[in-house]
Amino acid sequence: MTRGRILDVAVDLRKSSSTYGQHVAIELSAENWRQLLLPAGFAHSFCTLEPDTEVLYKVTANYAPTHEHGVAFNDPDLGIAWPFPASELTVSEKDRALPRLADLPDYFE
Repeated sequence: MTRGRILDVAVDLRKSSSTYGQHVAIELSAENWRQLLLPAGFAHSFCTLEPDTEVLYKVTANYAPTHEHGVAFNDPDLGIAWPFPASELTVSEKDRALPRLADLPDYFE
């Protein structure tokens, strides 16, 4: 991260995992220089905590829309404590259409 702060969240979507459906949330900032490694099978979302935040991240392969999956960020079954009400967030149409955890297919074994 080169500028600003985010709440970074990862959710385990591997149905065979003992941590399936659980999440971790950590504040990343230009000041604390923390990083979060997301293994395959985890959903990723973040919320900016201050204006003009700039996020940098690495990926293991080129973007492939057919391999992209996710879960609704505001699914109450996930229990994520977002710092702002959902009504105040800017969320893409693609992300608004994501299913709840209970409705996910078996994307990851």
